Amino acid sequence: MSFHLEKILEKNWGHSSFRSPQKEIITNVLNQKDVIVLLPTGGGKSICFQIPALVKDGVCIVISPLIALMQNQVENLKQRNIKAVTIPSGSNQNEIVAIFDAIKFGDVKFLYISPERLQSSLIQQKIKELNINLVAIDEAHCISEWGHDFRPSYRNIAILKKQLENVNFIALTATANKKVLEDIANNLQLDKPVTFKKSFYRENLAYQVFKIEDKLERLKQIFYKTKTPAIVYVNSRKKTVELSNFLNANQYKSTYYHAGLTALEKQTAFNNWLTEKTPIIVATNAFGMGIDKENVGLVIHYNIPNNIENYVQETGRAGRNGNKAFGVLLYNENDIFLHKKQTENSIPSIAEIKKIHQKLYQNFSVAYGEFSEIIYEFNFQEFCRKYKLHPLKTATTITLLSNYGIIELQNSFQNKSTLTFIGSHQSILNFTQKNKKLKDFVHTVLRTYGGVFENEIKINEFLLAKKAHITSTQVIKNLQNLDALGLVKYHAVTSDSLLTFLVPREDDKTINRHSKEMQHFLVQKKEKAIYFVNFITNHNICRSKQILSYFNEKTSKNCGICDVCIANKKRVLIDVSNQIIHLLIKEVNLSSKEISNQLQIAEQDILIHLQLLLSQDKILINHQNKYHLKK
Repeated sequence: MSFHLEKILEKNWGHSSFRSPQKEIITNVLNQKDVIVLLPTGGGKSICFQIPALVKDGVCIVISPLIALMQNQVENLKQRNIKAVTIPSGSNQNEIVAIFDAIKFGDVKFLYISPERLQSSLIQQKIKELNINLVAIDEAHCISEWGHDFRPSYRNIAILKKQLENVNFIALTATANKKVLEDIANNLQLDKPVTFKKSFYRENLAYQVFKIEDKLERLKQIFYKTKTPAIVYVNSRKKTVELSNFLNANQYKSTYYHAGLTALEKQTAFNNWLTEKTPIIVATNAFGMGIDKENVGLVIHYNIPNNIENYVQETGRAGRNGNKAFGVLLYNENDIFLHKKQTENSIPSIAEIKKIHQKLYQNFSVAYGEFSEIIYEFNFQEFCRKYKLHPLKTATTITLLSNYGIIELQNSFQNKSTLTFIGSHQSILNFTQKNKKLKDFVHTVLRTYGGVFENEIKINEFLLAKKAHITSTQVIKNLQNLDALGLVKYHAVTSDSLLTFLVPREDDKTINRHSKEMQHFLVQKKEKAIYFVNFITNHNICRSKQILSYFNEKTSKNCGICDVCIANKKRVLIDVSNQIIHLLIKEVNLSSKEISNQLQIAEQDILIHLQLLLSQDKILINHQNKYHLKK
């Protein structure tokens, strides 16, 4: 079996051996045990359920909270020639039936599904008809009120435990403390689960927190010294652009990334960073899903993250290749003030949640009592402006409404632009003969996408730009010109989200059902923000120790490489140097061994300090290898 597992790993993922404790987890899953897995970011959680699912006959159900994350994992599996599907947002009953038929008869190995979908009696019935070999719950911390991203719909996953009596479960998370792990086991009704918990300690990752006024100047200093792929996290879309422009103006190649970019812009930014055309990417926390770049050597937080879970997850994207890496956080007193103020401003009251919820239905003219099955295009900024709503409180409310299964919000990141040639073959030919500038471009489009005359085809402007040897902006301009001339029908992806209402409009009644849990979530959010400020401002305890303590890991060992440890080393260095000087004032000439004996400090450490004092021209050494003060 062992050799068999390694063969599957090498064939599909290109690795010759497993990381600890992947193989032990897989073995327990194959032995029909319920398993809880806590592996820090980059620990290789997906392989822990994907390989057992490939070994066993049947289909693995993967429950995941984010549509974009599901689509990303499905695409990754397809690239490895492994059949995987998800149920697209807004699918009607006939489309859902067709998807399950494809699973049943099409040798599909993975069905990715959101916890909200499990509430559907149709989907529950269709799951019964499948040969399910494993249920994997990704981001399992969402099941706990004590987790940083509580999602009540996760509580309903236990339906599958009753429905699939002989199927074992694996629950996976990157960030959970003891209380959260207990909640996962209890709420999922796991049967004597085997828990695998890898330490959050990263010996190659130096956490460094610097209180500094001129953060821009420090950024330049960091990138002057550190030539490595890097991520700079900021707290606003506007700041991604400003900071990227600043770095580029100072000859540091960078790009920017945020949720408001079009799918094409995101893809271009990501590819430029991945290929290191622009080795620095300045991003909001929207940049996180599916990042698997091993040689990231530096993650900088230019602004303060919301909580320690986010900080650990984002910083953990550095140093995955095992080389020394840095997680740098820059702050000043004003940042602390703004962070506290922003936390307060992002926590709505129940009355404000009710108002925003009501305005969403009102915005799309959904009547009281009506259940709308329409998928709406939704622009967040426009919505806030229209109803004079506070953006931070509105963003928190929309997250809560999504988490509680009231709405479904799909970002356009995975959507594709569409194109159809509506002119005849002859009219296109006549056009290209008269328009030499567009001739090569049109031929590139036709060579790249077959069937574009008969059907609406999903296209990738970035790919067309590469093939036509022009910029993606020029591709869009060319397609818009062809559309204006009536030769094609081009629908470009916008930055809008897609919103679906999952329940009928009942206004206050809907919120009242969840108000107690919502209030608890908001209190937790505030407490976590306060805890993180305390972490930042604690310059006495090793950063790794503080992080490990939060996740219920006890250690007496300092990491030795964080800002606190380095500062402590410098303090010790100064103290011992002063002791040597005071000793040499009393005793004129002393060898390193004599100094070591008198101060009762290891000679090896004394030699380091003596070298420092010699370099500072404070002491001299004579022909007998004895040290004395310089007169």
